[in-house]
Amino acid sequence: MAEIIQKDGTWVFDGDALRLTPGRDKNVSPLRRELGELTVPLRASAGLSFEQGKKTGRLRLRLRDGADPLLQATGGRLTEPHDPYQLIVESDRYGVAEYLVDEVRRALLLDAVPTGPVDAYLLPGPSVPLSASAGDGSASFDGERVRLEWNWKTEESKASAGARSLGIAEIETVEWQPAVGLENGCLRFRLRHAPTKAPAKYDPNAVELWGFRKDPLMALVAAAVQARLPHPAAGPRDAVPAPREPDSAGGDDDHDALLRRLRELGELRRDGVLTDEEFTMAKQAVLKRL
Repeated sequence: MAEIIQKDGTWVFDGDALRLTPGRDKNVSPLRRELGELTVPLRASAGLSFEQGKKTGRLRLRLRDGADPLLQATGGRLTEPHDPYQLIVESDRYGVAEYLVDEVRRALLLDAVPTGPVDAYLLPGPSVPLSASAGDGSASFDGERVRLEWNWKTEESKASAGARSLGIAEIETVEWQPAVGLENGCLRFRLRHAPTKAPAKYDPNAVELWGFRKDPLMALVAAAVQARLPHPAAGPRDAVPAPREPDSAGGDDDHDALLRRLRELGELRRDGVLTDEEFTMAKQAVLKRL
């Protein structure tokens, strides 16, 4: 097991998953605190890197495209303080960070985890029920329905229609985007058969965001809804099933896959990608599975 404990948070890798726990430091963002501990299965990971700086460094976990409903809903627009897949590392822990990276990379190599996109979410999304207030309204979600309510700052034409209640079956897509410069952000729900080009200020299915501290909390509502919508990359129900990934259970297929893994490890050692020591460790792990 590899573990790094920092004021910004604690990351633990047990060989099968990375457990990311936000720290209690006052600089940890409300979004990360509210999101809480994340368990990222190895097969959802596309890589882990460490960047050194003069005073602090940064661990960055990269997920496979489509694995996380939070990243799907926010479109990669979460900035550094709010990104749960980054960890600030103090200079005296650089060695521990590098060890963690090595352990994750070795596991990804051993398990032959693909780096390509997935067609199903591998993380569950935020727990429900949850609610958040920011900008010109509040949004809550209980797993079945989204409720939007307005405050005194809401445009009159939008507020006059009253609170909105949207069933999950009515929602086609959900998006969250932050305020950037002079352009406001929003949490927007696009409904089936009801397209609109209205700005969030006038859209009764959107909360307008102005760039304040609580705005990112709306991303949690977006992610919880996103996790319950059909995956954007999922094919039709009658499509040919995709091949199982290497960590799937499956009798003889698993046995053959492990034998292929041994051959692949031998080729990696011959090509100089693996050292003799790394090859021996990886081979022993495969033989245990056999």
